[in-house]
Amino acid sequence: MSGPGTGTPGAPAGERATEARCKGSRGAGARRAVLLLPAGPALLLGLDAALILLELPAPLTAERLPEVHGVLLVLGFAGTLVALERAVALGARWAYLSPACLGAGGLLLAAPVDLRAGRLLLVAGTALLLVLYTRFWKRQPGAALLVQGAGAVAALGAALLWLGGLDVPRLLPWLAAFLVLTIAGERLELARVALLAPRTEDGFLAASGAVLAGAVVTLLWPGTGSALLGLALLALVGWLTAHDVARRMLRSAGLPRFSAACLLAGYAWLGLAGALWLVGGPVAEGPRYDAVVHAVFLGFVLSMIMAHAPVILPAVLRRPLPYHRVLAGPAWLLHLSLALRVLIGDLRGPETAWRLGGALNITAVLLFVVLAATLSVRAGRARPGAAGGREGTRPDGAARPAPRGSAPVTDPGPADGGGRPDVDEGSRGTVPAPDGAPGAAGTDAGPAPDGVPMAVPVGGGTGEETGPGNHRAGDSRSPGTAPARGAGTAAGSGPARPAPGTPDPVPGAAPSTPGRAPGTEHPEVPR
Repeated sequence: MSGPGTGTPGAPAGERATEARCKGSRGAGARRAVLLLPAGPALLLGLDAALILLELPAPLTAERLPEVHGVLLVLGFAGTLVALERAVALGARWAYLSPACLGAGGLLLAAPVDLRAGRLLLVAGTALLLVLYTRFWKRQPGAALLVQGAGAVAALGAALLWLGGLDVPRLLPWLAAFLVLTIAGERLELARVALLAPRTEDGFLAASGAVLAGAVVTLLWPGTGSALLGLALLALVGWLTAHDVARRMLRSAGLPRFSAACLLAGYAWLGLAGALWLVGGPVAEGPRYDAVVHAVFLGFVLSMIMAHAPVILPAVLRRPLPYHRVLAGPAWLLHLSLALRVLIGDLRGPETAWRLGGALNITAVLLFVVLAATLSVRAGRARPGAAGGREGTRPDGAARPAPRGSAPVTDPGPADGGGRPDVDEGSRGTVPAPDGAPGAAGTDAGPAPDGVPMAVPVGGGTGEETGPGNHRAGDSRSPGTAPARGAGTAAGSGPARPAPGTPDPVPGAAPSTPGRAPGTEHPEVPR
């Protein structure tokens, strides 16, 4: 009988050590899942509020839900996802206070307690998120990190303004800036794989800065601020469409093509929101308000979450989430139903189209969650590592042969050392490419530089009615709630260089994606 920490009886010492690290890795993933738990109820409560706003039957009919719907989804759900990923990347225990405060604050918004309690926790959580970005900046400053930090400033500003009594429709530009800049920062990091010229990056920074400036100006001069915000979003969409690697991956297959399609569709919706802000001016109620809110938080943000989920969630929760073509179903449903809701229901008038599109939006979100959870559970049961073994070994302890063409797997070292993002043992070493993806396998490239966060979802996720309110003036589309999403992101920009003290990469191994944990292969980065 093996003693504590001895691993599989009869296995080599290195194998037993790796098995012990694998168990510790799964334990860390379980602890993070506890912090993620509040995000689940926040999403479900947000979707319940969406049904109420659509004047459809809902499981819960609490009066407060429609009022907090958008903030609940943006900061309580998406903010928790973003903050948890940042905390994992930093590796410090205090960093987990940010997702804990955001998650708890989101739940208190829907609880029968004083609303100020939830608002205060959201302020604390967003403030800690901003502190996280300052710590990353000290380690490795860069343009992408600067943009994501600006998104955190917008999140904190929105939380403070809401605490001060500002109504949610006036917070819409701030909530949008939070998630748009968070996601855009990651896209810049991946676009830099193509070795962008300095002037090109300056254009991105100018557009991103104008997004935050537009949100600020809307408080003093709503008309001018809305025009500036709309123009900045259009400029940002133009930059991303021209320089994002998604355009090149659209002709691929499997996960790369799925991610690229979601990204480009998301840019189209963000461009529509920018055009509505630029041409129509401030939005505070009615169909145009509903159109802007859901073009940003469903069309753009949720599409980004779907695109990044198979890459980011395994890195954060240490649970496999393999891509399968069934995931394209919810994505198609989301965009088609959103077109029905926004392009026909909001912009042309038929309320039936608006309500049907909204109901199908909710269906798409729930369907994606159910399919992703099912794929993750099935993959966990199929992988030896999920049952206490290690990927790459047979149940009898003997090593499995490496896939043809893959690099040798090296001992990755402690999973949670040195404050670096810890990575699932299953994601190290040889990683088979998604169906149809270019390249056969990825390899471990050693630890990521200190302070380089893994990308999130991106983004995030948000639920259906992920925006501030959905009521018409005089009907069920008037303001009262705010958006949601996700977000996700990579950190740091500038030339890809290791931080001081970063070990040399394994000879012959492929480099890991900038801003991500080692071994976390991103489908959009050419190998």
